[in-house]
Amino acid sequence: MHVHLDPVGGIAGDMFAAAVLDAWPELEAGLIAALERAGILRLATVRRCDHIDHALSGSRFEVRQTEGNPDRHHSHRDLQDFIQSADLAGRVRERALHLFDLLAGAESKVHGVAPEEVSFHEVGHWDSIADIVSAAWLIDALEDATWSCEALPLGRGRVATAHGSLPLPAPATTVLLEGLPTFQDEHRGERVTPTGAAIVRHLDPSFGPIPGVMRLARSGTGFGTSVFEDLSNTLRLLVFERASTGYRADRVTVCSFEVDDQTGEDMAVALDRVRAVPGVLDVTQSPISGKKGRLAVRVQVLAEPDAVPSALDACFRETTTLGIRWQTVERAVLERHESQVQLGDRTVAVKQTRRPGEIVTAKAGMDDLAGAHGGREKRELLRRRAETVVAGPVSDREEQNGK
Repeated sequence: MHVHLDPVGGIAGDMFAAAVLDAWPELEAGLIAALERAGILRLATVRRCDHIDHALSGSRFEVRQTEGNPDRHHSHRDLQDFIQSADLAGRVRERALHLFDLLAGAESKVHGVAPEEVSFHEVGHWDSIADIVSAAWLIDALEDATWSCEALPLGRGRVATAHGSLPLPAPATTVLLEGLPTFQDEHRGERVTPTGAAIVRHLDPSFGPIPGVMRLARSGTGFGTSVFEDLSNTLRLLVFERASTGYRADRVTVCSFEVDDQTGEDMAVALDRVRAVPGVLDVTQSPISGKKGRLAVRVQVLAEPDAVPSALDACFRETTTLGIRWQTVERAVLERHESQVQLGDRTVAVKQTRRPGEIVTAKAGMDDLAGAHGGREKRELLRRRAETVVAGPVSDREEQNGK
């Protein structure tokens, strides 16, 4: 399952909870029971309710302070103690603590105090605490989900806080948004709250196009409390199920460049070093005709997206290139597994995969084959290799033939 966040109006803790419950209304009873066990419902009432604005319908997540329960600010240490002692599932507790740690780290940087000394104001009220614990519980309920997100709107103007009027995005939000894709539009007001930014940081989503071919299974719309002119203040969730294609879709970064002034011996050593960089998946080179009729090589490096900076550094360090092109693309990958086949006194690694149409193919490792000694043994290894490549293991052939 894959969940895509579309912050049309922005994102806040209550908007996230409302959107998830709008997509999965069956989770509401479990969430309320968890908040009851944690002691939060002694201090505040919580409910999901239907909501309609001028254009859309969806859900609101309402948290109301109970009568006689004075609202007050809490220190980061107070909130840690509360979460640690609350009757919460282990993973939910860890997620809630991480969310508060993210907020404390941002407030610490803004105000110049140690994280444990941070005194929360807006996010220290019981409504924000309920939002954060609810978000932790809902994220954990969707534990098998992967996440992606559109760029986040920054917002403009001022917001009233316990520290006075502050610019938007609020200082703590700004810290949490560092490094994330954002944009600015014409709508004024707070678009991303500190809690909303902390949730995005906690989810660690991918940004950009929805990865791979998937089926849209359900959606949810969560409303915030602010009202914007000509814009629905909503967070939309699109929930996808991966299409049954027989292969896995993911994303990979392709880095390419040309070199015409480095010897073949030196290039071989250089590319081995690039290949050894963590996150680099493959490195290839091919001959081309370069400028001024020189024989050159084109190098292509496949890397995991997070490994791009270290891969680029290695290419610049180990080769003479002065420029590298790179782009992140989608790819389809067949699942494969490796088994060990005993041939006489030798063990050979065999990689096997199932292709569309229930075709099974397998290939023996060339390193094992190259290490075979003796004509008869080598011929047997090659024969078995050819057999597995063409038809797959005997058990699979019999299964396909209905034997």
